[in-house]
Amino acid sequence: MYEQPAYGQYPAEPEETARPQAPAEPVRRPASTGVSAAVAQSEPEPEPGRDRLLVHLGWEALLLVAVVLLAVYLHRDRPELFRGAGLDTLLVAVVAIGLLGLAAGLSLRTAAPNLAIGPVTVASALHFAEEGDQGVVAATAPVLVAAAVGGLLLGLVVVVLHVPGWAAGLAAAGAVVVLVQQRPAAVAAGGFEPTEKALPLFAGFAAVALLGGLFGAVGALRRVLGRYRPVGDPALRRGTAAAVLTVLALSASTVLAAAAGTLIAATATTTVAPAPGFDWTILGFGVAMLGGASAFGRRGGIAGTFLAAVLVTLVLGLALLPDASTGRYAVGAAALGLGLIVTRLVEWRGRPRSTVAAVRPTTVDETDWGSLRGTTNPSWYPLLPERAVESEPAPRETTRWEQEQNWWEQAPRWGGPSR
Repeated sequence: MYEQPAYGQYPAEPEETARPQAPAEPVRRPASTGVSAAVAQSEPEPEPGRDRLLVHLGWEALLLVAVVLLAVYLHRDRPELFRGAGLDTLLVAVVAIGLLGLAAGLSLRTAAPNLAIGPVTVASALHFAEEGDQGVVAATAPVLVAAAVGGLLLGLVVVVLHVPGWAAGLAAAGAVVVLVQQRPAAVAAGGFEPTEKALPLFAGFAAVALLGGLFGAVGALRRVLGRYRPVGDPALRRGTAAAVLTVLALSASTVLAAAAGTLIAATATTTVAPAPGFDWTILGFGVAMLGGASAFGRRGGIAGTFLAAVLVTLVLGLALLPDASTGRYAVGAAALGLGLIVTRLVEWRGRPRSTVAAVRPTTVDETDWGSLRGTTNPSWYPLLPERAVESEPAPRETTRWEQEQNWWEQAPRWGGPSR
């Protein structure tokens, strides 16, 4: 028989079992933005992947069309520019303006614009006008050597102090202007006559411009040449390779500007007058940026500088302005303004495909919702910290009243059969 407990006696309570502990909540750490990792690198890669050159080729095709149309118009309006001495003078002018464009474009490719190319051009023209009667080599060699040394010093200032190239170039331009202003008066031009060798000079310039553009299109050379372009904080140094190439590029840029001044002095009809030369600076940078060189550095086309030099020279021949300096300022400012639009175009459409895919936001249509099911940190919203997985609540302990109620319901009734 079932022994009923005495009156007032309660059934023995079950022994307490160890309550299951809820799993520890994972430590929530904020998502890393990657900025500190980029800063920690001494020489971060600017943009992984190969630049897209299709935008440069498309723009150069438009430049070629503009050159052909303007040449046809000038041939009908002023046919003397395309025959005999007029054609020789036109070709030499293309070479001189093209050398300025190469000087500006080379410094732009390294993200260290050399604003001293205009004053250097005037100083070189004045020296060649004075010493031209002694021979081409005797008059040109000292100028080119001095330009190479001055460009090296300018590059060392830029990379040692790690300052923007345009600021150091502007300081160098002021120093050269002071030297130019020491000249008492204009100098009579004479000596070398470059129009007699106009076709070889034009062919040489075209070969240098096109070969330079082809080498600059190679991915590895393109990235190394533009390594001085800042990534993140522009005050951070870009490494030894970037410093060496920037110094060499600024030196070569200054030498090209001096060579352009030599041709300008040789083709002058009367005299070469002292001037600040900033009209040549604006014209050179206008040619470079119109040809597709980016104002931010690294990016540039293949035949853009050559086509832009031809186009700008034809526009100068068409612009019948009373003052040649005014014409250079006007045409250079127009080319530079259009070059700013070209810079935005090549920076927008010339970025590597991997970079464009990384910065392009993911839309709802492109998201695979099936692959995101059950994930705690979906890739379409990576800024939220990881959410802790909610665990099931621990079983609740039964109270003493519930234990008595369960015992009473399960106990046999009085006089009933035992269980």
